[in-house]
Amino acid sequence: MKVRAARGAIVVSEDTAPSVHASTGRLLEALLTGNDVAHDDLISILFTVTDDLRSAFPAEAARRMGMGDVPLLCAREIPVEGAMPSVVRVLMHFHSERALDEVTHVYLDGAEKLRDDLDAAT
Repeated sequence: MKVRAARGAIVVSEDTAPSVHASTGRLLEALLTGNDVAHDDLISILFTVTDDLRSAFPAEAARRMGMGDVPLLCAREIPVEGAMPSVVRVLMHFHSERALDEVTHVYLDGAEKLRDDLDAAT
């Protein structure tokens, strides 16, 4: 097994705890499913949020999904002028037999615009 990392992002529709948790949960589920990652394969997950999202920690969504034993960390994105607002980003580290080019990165609900170098289906 090798250590791999998958990136993902999602635009949150409104700055409320239920919206942040639901969006983050959807993104995590897509990353786990898309990379065939079992709970025991997880190493850690880093979450970042843009400055306008202040209602909840995205890591709460992971804990609610049963990932309380996985190291989770939240941080703020660098506030770059003109950056896309209302975005939760994820960097998920996991054990896998996948090659680097087989790792699936997931961008949802408008966050696809952040990565024009990836296939539009991801």
